[in-house]
Amino acid sequence: MSQDLLVQQDGPVLRITLNRPDNGNGMTDAMALQFAEVVGKAHETSDMIVLAANGPDFCTGRASSPNAVNATGGAPVPVDAWNRRFDNDVIFNCYWAMRRSPIPVIGKIRGRCMGFGMALAALCDVSFSSDKATYNAPEMNHNILPTMVMSSLFDRVSRNAIAYLVYSTDFVDAQRALSYGLVSTVVADDKLDATLDAFLANMVNTPRPALMGLKEYLRVAPNMDAQGGIDLARSLHAVVNTSGEMKKKKRHH
Repeated sequence: MSQDLLVQQDGPVLRITLNRPDNGNGMTDAMALQFAEVVGKAHETSDMIVLAANGPDFCTGRASSPNAVNATGGAPVPVDAWNRRFDNDVIFNCYWAMRRSPIPVIGKIRGRCMGFGMALAALCDVSFSSDKATYNAPEMNHNILPTMVMSSLFDRVSRNAIAYLVYSTDFVDAQRALSYGLVSTVVADDKLDATLDAFLANMVNTPRPALMGLKEYLRVAPNMDAQGGIDLARSLHAVVNTSGEMKKKKRHH
């Protein structure tokens, strides 16, 4: 397994750490293939995922690679529109893995969070941002239509916020990222680790059916009409709350 992406099982928590600090944790295609596979299987061993990064930056985007692989791990493909569409699935598959994961993904974000990195932050179910973190979508500066990153934001961030991010390419600070809906909460940088640890201590004490039921509802209900959302809530409420796991007493720390 590549050392560019560190995967550690920590009890019920699967910790995934981007580990290219000297390159701003830019995501190579090889890393993206591994990332999607690990996230897609995480529920087999874990109740939740924690996504973080080593070094000063969370992720400065997708790392360019002259030897990029296609989404199935094959040889490089010619640069034409038809093949390029499938080649880019190496990134879209990362987005889908996070959306489809039946367990929550929790992000810890420091430093610059750019392009693909910003997409990862937005796709986390809960994200803790350092107050010193900054966010941007730089694609338009490079004459790249940013629909790839926009596909991770359209159901997380308001239309006006998306338009500002992609047209301006400006960095926004953590508080504005919070107001946009990119992150869940902003924490003083020196308290980020302790705040996340306290959150995880409560999460690992929550029965697995509740963790998964909540994720399922948030994934499905927003795309339903009101009646569908209510009916799904009724069904999950009955199924999850009668689970034997839910009847166990909480441990007190």
